[in-house]
Amino acid sequence: MRFSIIAKVLGVLLMLFSLTLVPPTLVSLWYHDKSHLSFLMAFFITLITGLVLWFPTFNIKQELRTRDGFLVTALFWAVLALFGALPFIFSAASSLSITDAVFEALSGLTTTGATVIVGLDYLPQSILYYRQQLQWLGGIGIIVIAVAILPMLGIGGMQLYRAETPGPVKDNKLTPRITETAKALFVIYLTLTVTCALAYWAAGMSLFDAIGHAYATVAIGGFSTHDASIGFFNSEAIYIIAIIFMILSGINFALHFTVWRDRSIKSYWRDPECRFYLTMILLGLSITIGYLYYTNTYNLSSSFLVGSFELVSILTTTGFGVADFTVWPTFLPYLIFMFAFMGGCASSAGGGMKMIRIMLIFKQGIREINRLIHPNAIIPIKVGSKTVSDRVVEAVWGFFAVYVICYVAMMLILLGTGLDVTTAFTAVGACINNLGPGLGDVAANYSSVNTPAKWVLCFAMLLGRLEVFTLLVLFSPMFWRR
Repeated sequence: MRFSIIAKVLGVLLMLFSLTLVPPTLVSLWYHDKSHLSFLMAFFITLITGLVLWFPTFNIKQELRTRDGFLVTALFWAVLALFGALPFIFSAASSLSITDAVFEALSGLTTTGATVIVGLDYLPQSILYYRQQLQWLGGIGIIVIAVAILPMLGIGGMQLYRAETPGPVKDNKLTPRITETAKALFVIYLTLTVTCALAYWAAGMSLFDAIGHAYATVAIGGFSTHDASIGFFNSEAIYIIAIIFMILSGINFALHFTVWRDRSIKSYWRDPECRFYLTMILLGLSITIGYLYYTNTYNLSSSFLVGSFELVSILTTTGFGVADFTVWPTFLPYLIFMFAFMGGCASSAGGGMKMIRIMLIFKQGIREINRLIHPNAIIPIKVGSKTVSDRVVEAVWGFFAVYVICYVAMMLILLGTGLDVTTAFTAVGACINNLGPGLGDVAANYSSVNTPAKWVLCFAMLLGRLEVFTLLVLFSPMFWRR
């Protein structure tokens, strides 16, 4: 393990992160909300810590090894969450405990969108802006890491594409250099954000709300500047804009790059994972809208609009809300919640297990059924026209098994802290899938959850965002041996 180069990378990372505290400071000064000192204190602490880590190591020239990459990737989220919590701790307006502040910051950076804050409408503008900005920064970090870093470590849905399937990123990188790849992804991400913000603004949001909600929409985050979330605006145009951009943001950003490069939207439908993702959305919409109308929960137009919004928001793991879907009749709240386990496509900011894995699990299940009928038959699994190797299928099943074991273990711990079954089950599901809202006591926020449970849920957020194995590998004794 090359700790000196890891310290250097973290030092640079913290110094860069300190710069992100400047915009909320300016917002505070603009709105005179008296929170600028909180951000300035956090700025100097973060900058000085970064300098202390970087200065003794700035002359070191070494390449990061695979093990170093695992550690840096995990520390990326953990360290930034700790320093990102500082403004929440220092601000008298938010007055969060250390646990709540870390939970809020980690929820923002991992784009989970679970909040412990009640009374968003009364918070200073700078604190509100900072929460939205955390999600936006987390979103682009997720995409760059998912496309450029995790495949190098042999982790993540992108590895499946790179190794075995056709599609936008069969080559190792979108562009020859990793920095060029990161720039291309950033331009796409920024373009989507600006377009979304302008659309929200034109539909009636204030400029402040439009920027804040565009940050959270494109990042698949779900934080809002209002307790009533997007429902606060009570605008059909805003709901439709949000639905469109949530769907777009749940698509593989490398595929967006291919569409932009080829100037053809046909690539979306040609891509097997994207086609599966859109099919699942259509299936979910059909059931949700049909059942809401059948049970007279809403009239036809409201069933279509509200049902579409909630389904897309939960399936993509965004977590925005325009209605309380937890009180919808019979099985519907649980069905919608289960869609979040699928999540977005690989290399999007979406959470969940990712569509490519769900698709391969389906195909493997069908293959096993066919093998019962024809025991000696050789039945390949294909994605598009390409055969997927058994090694990849094994990796997907390995991921699924560890995911379920971790899920059950964390749910039992939450039950042990005193939470009821529905709250414990959905709180873990909402955090490990980076969704945000759950059912029971965590339908609206996590303020009533006890402190030990919040730390468990912080771990769940990290576990989900790091695709499980990237974090668990750090707990292996073999990882630390020379």
